[in-house]
Amino acid sequence: MAALVLHFADERTAATRLASACALPVAEIASHRFPDEELKLTLPDAAVDGPPDTLVLYRSLDRPNDKLVELLLVARHARQLGVRQLLLVAPYLGYMRQDIAFHPGEIVSQKIVGAFLAELFDGLITVDPHLHRISRLQEAVPLTAAIALSAAPSLAELVNQRRQRPLLIGPDAESAQWVESAARARDLEYAVCSKVRHGDTQVEIALPAVDVSGREIVLLDDVASSGRTLAAAARLLLAAGARSVDVAVTHALFAGDALQVMTAAGIAEVWSTDCIAHSSNAVPMAPILAGALLPLL
Repeated sequence: MAALVLHFADERTAATRLASACALPVAEIASHRFPDEELKLTLPDAAVDGPPDTLVLYRSLDRPNDKLVELLLVARHARQLGVRQLLLVAPYLGYMRQDIAFHPGEIVSQKIVGAFLAELFDGLITVDPHLHRISRLQEAVPLTAAIALSAAPSLAELVNQRRQRPLLIGPDAESAQWVESAARARDLEYAVCSKVRHGDTQVEIALPAVDVSGREIVLLDDVASSGRTLAAAARLLLAAGARSVDVAVTHALFAGDALQVMTAAGIAEVWSTDCIAHSSNAVPMAPILAGALLPLL
């Protein structure tokens, strides 16, 4: 067998879409958790009986702590089986936001986790990694085949289909690169808010100098975690006369009560890609991921 896509049960749908788009066989890794929280993983027969030359592991690294252990176990065992090339498709790449130490002793996880992944895999494909202070994924993950794709054009296409003359708004300065890219893809108007953060969940937002009266606003960003930034922006936009406020994000982390907070702020619809499995998924990334994966096989 030339190549095989492996996945875990919770990502069966997205991984199967990718395998189908690449015309590759796909199989599932069995996982068992012992009472002491240790993991026992079992590779499927398709990966063990005459192992493939290339093994593609689909694992999005949201809530990454257990998943990083999974990657370690699978990758090391695959090498023992004789797999020649190991590729990781991680549509969401965790620990990329911790890219600088603000206080003495803080551990900068971005390059540490990036180096860990580079030791295990020969190539990595991800989508909209949070690279705020670096320009290339290779600076965080030192692999020649470290590929960062963007969902911004696909989200822009969805927004253009769902709303009439939408105005894209980035909730903070860090979102500017995604909002601008999405706007260019469909020739849409856009602007960006400014933000001051006062902790993990407390934020202060200032709207851009643009008239939002009567407009259908779509807040667009790479990731939604606590939902507080998007909620704060939505309240201000609605108070300023916006007709409606929706949200489009690449990565639907939505930790804790994030969705309830956003709904309470007046956000009408939430659309996300399937980089992280969530009820808001509206944009499958398989075609884009396949376009990057096939040349590596």
